[in-house]
Amino acid sequence: MADLVIRGGRRLSGRVEVAGNKNAALPLLAACLLTDQTCEIRNVPRIRDVGVMIRLLQSLGATVDGEGTSVLRVTCRSITTEEPDPALVGRLRGSVLLLGSLLGRTGRARLAPPGGDFAARRSISTHLQALSALGATVTAGDAGHFLEAPRGLRGASMYLLEASVTGTETALLAAARATGPTQIRHAACEPHVAELCELLAKMGVEIDGIGTSTLTLRPPKALGGATHTLRGDYIEAASWGVVAAVTGGDIEVLGAMAVDLEPITAVLGQMGLDFDLSDGRFAVRPSDLHAVRRLTTNLWPGFPSDIVSLVTVLGTQADGKTLVHDWLYELRLFALEQLSAMHADLFLCDPHRIIITGKTPLRGRTLDSRDIRSGMALVAAALAADGQSRVLEIETVERGYANLVERLTALGADVERVEHN
Repeated sequence: MADLVIRGGRRLSGRVEVAGNKNAALPLLAACLLTDQTCEIRNVPRIRDVGVMIRLLQSLGATVDGEGTSVLRVTCRSITTEEPDPALVGRLRGSVLLLGSLLGRTGRARLAPPGGDFAARRSISTHLQALSALGATVTAGDAGHFLEAPRGLRGASMYLLEASVTGTETALLAAARATGPTQIRHAACEPHVAELCELLAKMGVEIDGIGTSTLTLRPPKALGGATHTLRGDYIEAASWGVVAAVTGGDIEVLGAMAVDLEPITAVLGQMGLDFDLSDGRFAVRPSDLHAVRRLTTNLWPGFPSDIVSLVTVLGTQADGKTLVHDWLYELRLFALEQLSAMHADLFLCDPHRIIITGKTPLRGRTLDSRDIRSGMALVAAALAADGQSRVLEIETVERGYANLVERLTALGADVERVEHN
């Protein structure tokens, strides 16, 4: 285990390049199990969650070349077990994606309860609904779920009760190996869902409606190998933009597409952020920040929940009151209560709404990183604060942000990673 000691109050400046989208890397790696041919994924982020997914693929019989680099070549000639390693599953929420791949490839899947995040925040009911529609039977128990389709999956027409990202991806993975066409309505439209569709299309699946809420798949008899380069991680890019803003710095963020960042930068612009945005470049300058009356998360292309924690920290450094309403998830805002002990003026209305009053000077303290995004938000708060802070179990944040200490140091931050038992 390790903590991150941060001596805040420094203005950060410089250049940061983001890697490929973490939320695309995991489903695309899961898709490699659908074929016995080699798939190559490029611009892969070198983060802890990808490392766990690699080990999960290997536990199922895949060989993975290039581990620790940005180019991975995955070959799975045969699946050796229907059950991914439960210990690894317990470390990665994205392991739920293996249900679709295993069912599609072998007709059987057994999965322990996925971990790696707040246990109560997300269910897999949408995933099970989609897989049942394709002909799988589901048996649930304390040890997880067992799914079986001994006669193979059959294409179906389905309406997802929730536009879940991983639920949509699970449906896509399974439908890619089903017999006959499948139509998925009320599908998630996020860029990483579109990237999975693009990879499946390269593997031979005919897909209509990529990027929309209605996806129609016509799978071939067999899937081939494919090569795909991941788009830059727009959530990471926006995170570095917020770090620049709260420290009064200027940071040039490279590697993300403007169209992916636009739903976030539109809100940041309303808060007075001074920036330039073009494909591959997001440059933030010192800004006179002010509150917005209300900020609400929404389904894509609305404001994404993944950045709401960081924007809450931004609100502490903006003049006026902002109501943040994250109706998608109920526990993310709870992690930000710690900001009150840093002298932030917060009022948690309920699990979904928080009112921030700024501008408030923050004071350093010990902080507990509880998930990737709220953890990075607390890092940003510590960087803006006077005095020393200690962010506990920084590995949580490193699941989504590669080389965090090195990149912060390069931007001028005074940080130290402290190992402990």
